[in-house]
Amino acid sequence: MADTYDFAAVERAAQERWEREGIYRAADSDPRPKYYVLEMLPYPSGDLHVGHAKNYTLGDAVARSMRMLGYNVLHPMGWDAFGLPAENAAIQRGIDPATWTRSNIANMQRQIRLMGTSYDWSREIATCDPEYYRWNQWLFLRLYEEGLAYKREAPVNWCPKDQTVLANEQVIDGRCWRCSTLVERRNLSQWFLKITAYADRLLNDLDKLEGWPERTRTMQRNWIGRSEGTQFSFAVDGADATIDVFTTRVDTVFGVTFLAIAPEHPVVETLKGIISKKNAAAIEAFAESLRSKSELERTSLMEKDGFFTGAYAINPLSHERVPIWVTNYVLADYGTGAVMGVPAHDERDFDFAKKHALPIAQVISAPGGEIAGPLEAAYTDDGRLIASGDYSGMSSERARQAIAERFAAMGIGGKVVNFRFRDWLVSRQRYWGTPIPIVYCDACGEVPVPDDQLPIILPADVPITGEGSPLARDAAFVNATCPKCGGAARRESDTMDTFFESSWYYLRYLDPRNAERPWEPGKARHWMNVDQYIGGAEHAVLHLLYSRFFYKFFRDKGWTDGRDEPFERLFHQGMVLCNGEKMSKSRGNVVGIDETAQKNGVDAMRLFLLYVTPPEDTSDWTDEGINGRVRFLNRVWRACEPYLAAAKAVSPRVLPPTSTPDEKALVRAVHVAAKCAIDEVASRRFHFNTVIAKLDELVNAMTSAAQKMPESPAFLYAVHALPLLLAPYAPHIADELWSRLGYDASIHLERVIEPDDAALAVDEITLVVQVNGKIRARIQAAPGIGEDDAFALAMADANVQSQLDGKQIRKRIYVPDKLVNIVVG
Repeated sequence: MADTYDFAAVERAAQERWEREGIYRAADSDPRPKYYVLEMLPYPSGDLHVGHAKNYTLGDAVARSMRMLGYNVLHPMGWDAFGLPAENAAIQRGIDPATWTRSNIANMQRQIRLMGTSYDWSREIATCDPEYYRWNQWLFLRLYEEGLAYKREAPVNWCPKDQTVLANEQVIDGRCWRCSTLVERRNLSQWFLKITAYADRLLNDLDKLEGWPERTRTMQRNWIGRSEGTQFSFAVDGADATIDVFTTRVDTVFGVTFLAIAPEHPVVETLKGIISKKNAAAIEAFAESLRSKSELERTSLMEKDGFFTGAYAINPLSHERVPIWVTNYVLADYGTGAVMGVPAHDERDFDFAKKHALPIAQVISAPGGEIAGPLEAAYTDDGRLIASGDYSGMSSERARQAIAERFAAMGIGGKVVNFRFRDWLVSRQRYWGTPIPIVYCDACGEVPVPDDQLPIILPADVPITGEGSPLARDAAFVNATCPKCGGAARRESDTMDTFFESSWYYLRYLDPRNAERPWEPGKARHWMNVDQYIGGAEHAVLHLLYSRFFYKFFRDKGWTDGRDEPFERLFHQGMVLCNGEKMSKSRGNVVGIDETAQKNGVDAMRLFLLYVTPPEDTSDWTDEGINGRVRFLNRVWRACEPYLAAAKAVSPRVLPPTSTPDEKALVRAVHVAAKCAIDEVASRRFHFNTVIAKLDELVNAMTSAAQKMPESPAFLYAVHALPLLLAPYAPHIADELWSRLGYDASIHLERVIEPDDAALAVDEITLVVQVNGKIRARIQAAPGIGEDDAFALAMADANVQSQLDGKQIRKRIYVPDKLVNIVVG
């Protein structure tokens, strides 16, 4: 008997068979209950390592488990293929982005197939295909028709290296999320999607996503950032202008001692007409000094600074003149672009007032508190109003209501709800993306491209230098005909943010070859929602939020049915490190999929990734760990292969006769593993590491049984059952053993072994006996033994009696079938 098996030959043959027989194709007409499991589609970066494999292995184990539980499983794969890396490759290596992308897709598809994954490749998509991005453009036009896609000039995050605009979420610590270059702020005319129109629904419906990690839901809540407050206006003294502010603490309005406005605020031009030329020039210089500063730098990293413009506003209640300051920490496109400064009751304002010697006027006192001289720090809690005119003596809560009502009566404001997040900026000055379907005509203005002219194809052979928009320099692309009047027009040269196409791709999988519409609504009714979505937590406020927005829009349009959320359950897998560090080529610690498959086998790699830690935890790749899984599979082979001919006669669906404790224990081990596997899937914990630990125990028991009782029906039953138990995790060796058992169909078309209560029952249980919390004995007892009988057995144990030694028993604690604890004095 060989100690090892030829894993390479086994894995190659299994994969060829699966492909040939098409066993993983999901039929829309299948009468079984549907289950849609999906891993976030990957960017085709070139080469995968075992860290990437963890995500796909986990999703594949879920898909295989659900098939064996009797579900019609949809498990597709595709490619998030547009984006900057392809353009960077074009710049650095002179490779056409399409050529670079297609080559990477081919290699990564080969590697993902090599992993033994059960994807339905007949549904494969790539977002850079015109057949796909045509529907990006079609969806953009539907958003445009509803007023949810619009263009305006706005300050944007600009990456000077990549020469493109970044969404707020793509700026990490003031740097570009892709190249880490410091981000600047510039004013450009940009396309936006009005995600804020769905703010309340996006926020409120998070409570319904019980299958999502709470941390992810909290991140989205914080990003959306709903706040209730009051918006009102200050009149500018000496000018026909007002300055709007929003505050959640309008009860402090009598304590306003300055207004802080952004240097880009529209009112600045009015102020320049009533202040000195020197101050006007200073404002322009101050604004210029901030143009290269990112939003994060201005709001969080820079020291708060500013200067007095020389102009004043009028407090609408106290009628006092309030100095207007231009500051670096207020942004023109955030909120109203102006903030009322209340140093006594806001920490930032307090620090700013101290630095610039501004008055600090306390107008809130702690309940029952006395004013004991100047404040040493801002008092930020609610309290009682003081020095606040008619509102003095009111509680903060009551005053907020009363003052908001007063502003409403005056016609200058009232209660409003604000959100922290802003509309989604989707314009990108890139080549490798979806062209935006708009043209500009001198006669007709902004004109959407008609549906029958879609897709607008990306032109080939466009020079990519890394500076500016490549499409804007391509005359053949830009020069167009107006669809309305037939005159000369200019085509929009911006392309879409790549998060656009990844916000709806899960629906295209349902109908990937449909040339008439992005998907057939009937197929969405059948397959949606995605039952289990798997991917990294880094997408919590990017892809996941945008996908929720899109799906709610689709539901409103009647293109989908049921819940207006795309992903029923969400799971974030942990990372795989090597030597305690993230894998990267620069560190030289990348463990490749190809080399691992060649050296250790795919099944061993899959088992290691599923076994080393719970899937949500970070794990470390080790040679010792992968070698342990190789040894395990060889033990499986030795415990099964020599006995397959005899095992054919013993059905894994019928409990075998057992007459000895060893036989009963072996059959029970089969059903313990079967129950554990079903429980992990049913609970959606996916802790397959615990299942594999049970399989370890089973194989150890089978190895022993092979020596002691190779002809026992119980042993042969375990031999026949083990491939079924192993199939979701090590699919190749399981299918090979199944085939050698004489089956024509793949094991992956079989049902799981249903755990049997009779097989799981035990004749005896072990009770741990403690005296004052220390273990003093382990005794055998019948399952379900009562407390009095368990206590009597414990008291009869000689070691327990010696520990008692005549001492008084003060208390006894019983955990059924597990523990007796005797507390003595």
